[in-house]
Amino acid sequence: MNVTCSVRGTVRNTELLPRVRDELKRRRYSPRTEEAYIGWIRRFVQFHRYRHPSEMGEAEVKSYLSSLATHRMVAAATQNQAMAALLFLYVDVLGVKLAWLDDVVRAKKPKRLPVVMTRAEVRDVLSHLAGGKWIAAMLMYGAGLRLLECLCLRVKDVDFGYRQIVVREGKGNRDRVTVLPDAVAARLRHHLDEVRILHEADLKS
Repeated sequence: MNVTCSVRGTVRNTELLPRVRDELKRRRYSPRTEEAYIGWIRRFVQFHRYRHPSEMGEAEVKSYLSSLATHRMVAAATQNQAMAALLFLYVDVLGVKLAWLDDVVRAKKPKRLPVVMTRAEVRDVLSHLAGGKWIAAMLMYGAGLRLLECLCLRVKDVDFGYRQIVVREGKGNRDRVTVLPDAVAARLRHHLDEVRILHEADLKS
């Protein structure tokens, strides 16, 4: 896909984004990170009226990142992701070294939440859930699945015989195997049976 950039009143096509994608794939970044970085680079170029990044530098990066905090009021994690995307663009794709961005107005970090919940707190949360939400919470708690990994879990990746789950393209774009907790196995099997019956009924109708 080409990016059309307006530079000093002229319009030209550049292979910037394909270069970025190729470098992200070469370094084995996850698909989600790839799309996030491409999105930030697009918005950065748009913010500076479609000037080509090679004709901009540290000042423009600082200006954009600061605007995220002062005008868009983004969270600290969001601003950090945008910074990482632009540093990747300049350092790894364009080969430009940027000085440390000390002058960037940083987004405020939220108050830290407890990292680990007690068993009583977990039981309290689970007691307010039912159906698919309870199953998802149990898989995240008992099998260590991340939210997206849980939501993207496929039937063929669940092995009830060996009591294990295969997580496809997890963090670092790597597969891994984790346990299927006994406490959730029966309900998960029943849930899958119900979904299968509904699917078969839809096909017949």
